[in-house]
Amino acid sequence: MPSPLRRLLVTAMLCLPAIALAQYPNAPIRLNVGFPPGTGPDIVARTLSQQLGERLKQSVVVENRAGAGGQIAAQTVARSPADGYTLLLGEVGSISISPATYNNLNYDPAKDFAPISEVVRADFVLVVPATSPYQTLADFIKAGKASKDRVNFGTFGAGTPGHFGAELFAREVGMQIEPVHYRSTGDAVSGLVSGSVQAEFVTTALAAPQVKGGKMRALAITGAKPSSALPGVPTFAQAGYGKVDFGAWFALFAPAGTPADILDRLQTESAAALRTPEAAKTLGDAGFIVVGSTRQDLQRLLDSEAKRWSAVVKATGFKAN
Repeated sequence: MPSPLRRLLVTAMLCLPAIALAQYPNAPIRLNVGFPPGTGPDIVARTLSQQLGERLKQSVVVENRAGAGGQIAAQTVARSPADGYTLLLGEVGSISISPATYNNLNYDPAKDFAPISEVVRADFVLVVPATSPYQTLADFIKAGKASKDRVNFGTFGAGTPGHFGAELFAREVGMQIEPVHYRSTGDAVSGLVSGSVQAEFVTTALAAPQVKGGKMRALAITGAKPSSALPGVPTFAQAGYGKVDFGAWFALFAPAGTPADILDRLQTESAAALRTPEAAKTLGDAGFIVVGSTRQDLQRLLDSEAKRWSAVVKATGFKAN
């Protein structure tokens, strides 16, 4: 028969998770994002942090750790304590594409992170400079296939979704391209607007203000349906290229080993935060599609995306140093 003291200790141990959850969070939470202030990912992070902080009644501080296509932020979170106070706004590039392109990645997305919720997703848009002679997707493809030279495609960096999306597009339409990798989003946009490159794939969130500002022309959009942010721009499927279907997604992660109760609470509260009118309007106006998925749905997305992008990368033969 256990002693009264032993029973008390066992009861206390069983209650620890509930006590920890009741106290969580009792300090500011850091939300790491791998891109500079003012970019699409930063808009997502700050919108989520504000609404999530209000629901948790605790500050959620956005920390911009730009560089290496989001890898710096991912590595930071992977090495952080698994206590729910350090989170990552991860995206398709650093989570699903980098493992297939880098031999010596400093983190393992499948082992180092606990999925919480897919936050938003965004389609990609094929854009050309506003001064480009190509008015339609058909014009662009016809000229590209007839050219003796490779078409210069700008990207936000080697190994990014825009890079491999361009490769996927080129194979589908029978065009030869030459990827031109820029070091930052701003440099890539400047390169396209100035005419240094002939085309780029950028997210709807980035394309919309540039197109409306008369600096870019949108030819087609990935995804199942046209975007309200870019009225009149057809989808690739509508143009007869249904296989050109890829997008960006952003999801919330914690370090692996974070208690399940904390992960569940973060999933519930982040999904509710995204449903607020303020968050829905801000993110919708920026060209994002709000998701707020379950942990299980995010895991299924991760499994699918890892297989998909691994096959695309393998087909190109590309490997980053």
